[in-house]
Amino acid sequence: MTPLSTPLTLAMGTQIGWALLHQGTVTSGSLAFKNDRHQGGRTRSFLFSKWLDEKQTLAGGILSEVYFKESRQHLGGVSYWNNDFLAVLVEWCESEGIPYEGVYVGTIKHHATGKRNANKQDVITAMQAKGYQPRENTEADALALLEWVGDQ
Repeated sequence: MTPLSTPLTLAMGTQIGWALLHQGTVTSGSLAFKNDRHQGGRTRSFLFSKWLDEKQTLAGGILSEVYFKESRQHLGGVSYWNNDFLAVLVEWCESEGIPYEGVYVGTIKHHATGKRNANKQDVITAMQAKGYQPRENTEADALALLEWVGDQ
């Protein structure tokens, strides 16, 4: 990461944790994109894409790269993503010309806590020790990923 980099990190799950470094300042948070009975099936995807546009604007239009927590589950030997936001993220990054990379969850946890199998509270505690105040575990994961990016 160069001094002028403006990375966005994401931990995508039921909640989406995010962290953004822009001009030396880290902002972070988490949010949920939930469908209700009055929304169509693609509403979450549409809202997530619009949210990515907002983060690009927050970064002054110079978002340099996106990193996401690569969280895979295995059922019957077949690996699959546990959410549908990855497809939206990849499509959005490709259309904006922004490089993106998945980072395995064990790598993030090990970097943050020294343990690949750290639990959610371990990661929250590690991020608090670095001066952050994550409100929940996906925000802590996104902050830990941002720390990993900064050390690469």
